[in-house]
Amino acid sequence: GVALADPTRLRQVLINLLSNAIKYNRRGGRVVVETSADGVEARLTVRDTGRGLTQTQIAELFEPFNRFGVEHEGIEGTGIGLTIVKTLVDGMGGRIVVASEPGIGTTFEVTLPAAQATAAAAASSVDALPQPMPANRRTSAIQGKILYIEDNHVNVLLIEELVKSLGGLTIVSEATGAAGVARTASFRPDLVLVDMQLPDFDGYEVLRQIRAAPATRSIPCVVLSANAMSEDIERGLEAGFAEYWTKPIDFGVFITALQRFFPGAPPLREPADHAQGVSGG
Repeated sequence: GVALADPTRLRQVLINLLSNAIKYNRRGGRVVVETSADGVEARLTVRDTGRGLTQTQIAELFEPFNRFGVEHEGIEGTGIGLTIVKTLVDGMGGRIVVASEPGIGTTFEVTLPAAQATAAAAASSVDALPQPMPANRRTSAIQGKILYIEDNHVNVLLIEELVKSLGGLTIVSEATGAAGVARTASFRPDLVLVDMQLPDFDGYEVLRQIRAAPATRSIPCVVLSANAMSEDIERGLEAGFAEYWTKPIDFGVFITALQRFFPGAPPLREPADHAQGVSGG
């Protein structure tokens, strides 16, 4: 069977699930990956023999920064990989479910729509399989550079992970307005995300200085702020910001919004149940 999915995002889902299955496994444990399809749906299952999860942990599994105390055990990670996984799966029109038993292991099952029967039949033929793309043409569908000016480390971490989940985008960050303006001039990003409350001066001054320099004045700047009153949004747009995105950031909406500036990737469908993360500032 063939799943109807974006290859880059599906690869990111699999990488995250395999990474978790390995990190939270036990010594000598196993990770099993299985696939199946019935013509209507295609399924990808990742099963491990690790520590397993309680029902309470399962209920909170896709919340950002929830690592269930393993940060004290020397296991690296940000705790937002599964939040991104759910956003990507939802956005491709699929669903993800988890089953687990403490001390036995955990199983993640990703279900995606199957490709049309005609496409699936064609793909089942060896002759009909697409030829591999030449190595020099294997580029991500979405390319570009982002600068995020934000002094809240947690928000920076979350946005960086979200952007990286798309593949092909480079993101850097600065914690002050002055540093952000200077980095805009040296890095020449395709998009600048600006928090309005910075330690030295506000987002309006950031915008003014970026616009004052001929080399950077045409770079689009977007507000990323918890100030969500209609007058705040109106003022920001009137000042010259390209868009005004409010916190807490909805993961699905954020990824979709990015594609207005980086349109190379296929659109993410609007998930029915959004995950939210960035807050404050």
